[in-house]
Amino acid sequence: MSMATIKDVAKEAGVAVGTVSKVINNIAVKPETKVLVENAIKKLKYEPNIYARGLKTNRTNTIAVILPTIWNPFFSELAYNIEKCLRKVGMKMILCNSEKNKESEIEYILMAKQNKMDGIIAITYNNIDEYVSDNIAFVSIDRYFSNNITYISSDNFNGGKLAAKKLIESGCKNLAYIGRGSKIDNATRKRKEGFIRYCEAKNISYDTCELFGSQEEFEILLDKFIEENFKDNIKIDGIFAVTDNYALDFIKRLEKLNINIPKDVQVIGYDGMRSCAQDEFKISTIRQPIELIAQESVNALIDIIEKKSVKKEIILPIDFIKGYTTK
Repeated sequence: MSMATIKDVAKEAGVAVGTVSKVINNIAVKPETKVLVENAIKKLKYEPNIYARGLKTNRTNTIAVILPTIWNPFFSELAYNIEKCLRKVGMKMILCNSEKNKESEIEYILMAKQNKMDGIIAITYNNIDEYVSDNIAFVSIDRYFSNNITYISSDNFNGGKLAAKKLIESGCKNLAYIGRGSKIDNATRKRKEGFIRYCEAKNISYDTCELFGSQEEFEILLDKFIEENFKDNIKIDGIFAVTDNYALDFIKRLEKLNINIPKDVQVIGYDGMRSCAQDEFKISTIRQPIELIAQESVNALIDIIEKKSVKKEIILPIDFIKGYTTK
């Protein structure tokens, strides 16, 4: 059985070939005409060749999404929502798992350019500025680049302030911030800045356990921090961790010392990650608006592709979600 052509669809719908082409390319036609064409496409199982179409429109309607890993519920949920937003506008997503590896990220950016993809949405903490240029539409999440790249993030600074405020409201007296950061400056550093700003404004005792380096180096620092502050007696009763993953890891370490969460120590994470749509939030956390981050990333990318003006910095609101780790 031969595959249906655009001419077959036009004949079936009783319209001109140009009208079918408009419907396929999301160009406005009369609603009743659109229905006729869509029904004909379904009936004949017509599959438009997006790459052939791309040669005419200079668009392939494919987007590369580069993430550090999807072995993390936050990134998985983000990828799911980006794909949902892209599908609504007739675009496809190619998911690229970089494993936080700089060479992989560069390969994916070059692949996107070579395959004439329309754009890239990326979370990267590597030094790849020279590969991110104006010759492909690019939106960055949680990280600003030196050149003219739009970046989108949750309100990290106010998230840090809110975490400190909630710990104090829950009865904590001595707070600490823990987390490992990327050596490349990015928006997540503002979580610590907001936390410190709140503590200093309110004269609250606080400490930090932070490192911009390898995981191994951070583990050594964290062991020392726990030894000094929790081993014999508990000196710190409120912890704000840079991400939910760091919060969960810290909770496990305290539980090994028979420290009760939240009776002895209260913990707040950052992200608000869930393992699936039905999942409940377990730990107390500052929730990033994942659906909104996805939507704004796609909107910004489409504006860049269509050469419309777009803000260089888009900061989105956060929420506190109470879990079992605060009183």
